[in-house]
Amino acid sequence: MARRYDSSTTTFSPEGRLHQVEYAIETINNSGACVGLLAKDGIVMASERRLTSGLLAPAKRSDKTFCLASHAACNVAGLTADANLLMDEARYQAGYYQYTYQEPIPIEQLVEIVCNYKQYYTQRGGLRPFGVAFLFGGYDEFHGFQLYQTDPSGNYSGWKATVIGANNQAGKSLLKSEYGKAGDDMNDEEERLPTVQEALQLAVKVLNKTMDGTGAAAVEKMELFTMTLDADQNVVHHILTKAETQAVIDSVEQETAAAGDA
Repeated sequence: MARRYDSSTTTFSPEGRLHQVEYAIETINNSGACVGLLAKDGIVMASERRLTSGLLAPAKRSDKTFCLASHAACNVAGLTADANLLMDEARYQAGYYQYTYQEPIPIEQLVEIVCNYKQYYTQRGGLRPFGVAFLFGGYDEFHGFQLYQTDPSGNYSGWKATVIGANNQAGKSLLKSEYGKAGDDMNDEEERLPTVQEALQLAVKVLNKTMDGTGAAAVEKMELFTMTLDADQNVVHHILTKAETQAVIDSVEQETAAAGDA
C-alpha cells in the first residue's frame, strides 16, 4: 500500500503520513549520533565520527560541527551535502540581519528561517525533503545560551539536552536519568544544570551508549565542541583537541571504574 503514496512528497497516505518525510528521518537515524547539552556556563555538543576508510586523507576541518555566526553553531546528522545548502542559507540570513540591524540575529529566529526553508521542500512537487537534522546552539544577551533541534519536516523545538542520529532513544534514556541529577533544589533550575566539564563527561557517556560496536571509547570516534563566554562576554567556539578529548574520556572511565568498585 505504501508504494502508492511514497513517490510524491505532497501526497498523504490514508493514515495521514508523508512517506518521503519519514524516509528522510530514517536517513538521519542511520547516521552518526549527535548530542547537545545546556550547561550553566555554556553549551556542549558532541558528535560521533564514522571512519569509512583508512585511506581517506584527514579532514582539514570538522564535518560535524559548523560555525554559522559569531554567536551560533550547529551539529549535523544526516546527509552533509544537504546540510551545506541549509547552512549557507543560515549564514546568509545571519549576516544580512547583522548588516541591517547592527546586532546578532536571535537564535530562534535563525532556526525558524532554516526550518521554513526545510518545510517548503515538503510541499512542492519535484522536490524532496532534506535528509538532515540539526542541533543549533547559540547565545544572546536576553535569553542566554539556547539549544534547538530540527527535523526534515520543518519542526523545531528547544531542549536542555537531546540526541539525534543513530540509537537516539538509548541516548535520551541515559540523559533522562543522568542530566541534572546533581541538583538538590528542584525549584532552582539553574542549580540543576551541569557545568561545561560535567556536560562533556555526560556527552561522552551518551556517545558510548549510542555508538555501534564494543570496546573502549576512542578519540578518533568522537568530536567534542563547547560554546562559552570569555571575560568580555564574547562567545567562544572551541572544538576540543585530541589531547583534551582523551582527558575527558579518561575521566569518564575513571568515574565508571570507581562506581563499579563501589
